[in-house]
Amino acid sequence: MFTLTVVEDFSFFPFNFLFLFMFEPIPLNLPPYLSRITQKLDKLFIFDELRRKDLVLTPEEWVRQHWVHYLHKHKGYPKSLMRVEGGLKLNALQKRSDLVVFNNNGEKMLLAEFKSPTVKITDKAFRQIANYNSIYKIPLLVVSNGIQHYYCKIHFEENRFEFLPELPNYNSVLNL
Repeated sequence: MFTLTVVEDFSFFPFNFLFLFMFEPIPLNLPPYLSRITQKLDKLFIFDELRRKDLVLTPEEWVRQHWVHYLHKHKGYPKSLMRVEGGLKLNALQKRSDLVVFNNNGEKMLLAEFKSPTVKITDKAFRQIANYNSIYKIPLLVVSNGIQHYYCKIHFEENRFEFLPELPNYNSVLNL
């Protein structure tokens, strides 16, 4: 097994090294963090701090792990209140939400949908999170591909929504 700690400055990696492992991390528009990347056979894995296990490193997982780190270290969201890939039923189909964050009372307060950095955020991503939220009824939504981020506050009682210029920190969300 090969272990590599990945940082956001990839200029020191020789091209042959990246080609050999078929992995070229894309710097994201999120604060960098040290991630634990391992190789097992012909696949790369990233350590998921929430589930405490290695997951296949996909571009979407790269974005999700950065978001988990950002929410915890920079916005004060407790890791113990985050759940990734939670299941839900939508029109009799089993779906998985990318990330749900709860408050201290166990109520869902933030729903996030992540895309690969190469996937442009379009109406399709917003429809997807809106469909999930028709089940969940969560007041704060995040849609991100790691490069572009959108934050939306849902006002259920007024049947409207508003885009926010930035994501509130955990303590601020408790007062929304």
